[in-house]
Amino acid sequence: QVQLAESGGGLVQTGGSLTLSCVVSGSVLSFKSLGWYRQPPGKERETVAAIRRDGATNYEDFVKGRFTVSRDNVKNTVYLQMNSLKPEDTGVYYCASLTDDGEVNMGGQGTQVTVSS
Repeated sequence: QVQLAESGGGLVQTGGSLTLSCVVSGSVLSFKSLGWYRQPPGKERETVAAIRRDGATNYEDFVKGRFTVSRDNVKNTVYLQMNSLKPEDTGVYYCASLTDDGEVNMGGQGTQVTVSS
């Protein structure tokens, strides 16, 4: 069972920046993709961004141009650089892994991001 440990959340003002980290147990390259999700207060969990094994990235429209997903293959860590934060970005952020067999793991505790207006 893969272990995912998110960190880096906090309280920031509108327009500020945060960088989230997710340490993965095992090689990040062993997964088909690694991604970030978030759960806004009172809402369903939603996809934010993902990075594939080949390095290709994809983003939901509401974060395009503001967020950047990346990874460090040596540290086995996935990052989410978040710039120009908005109050609607508030939520608990989770990382998730997807294997070649289609198994999704979202087992981390998440990290809270709060953007004040």
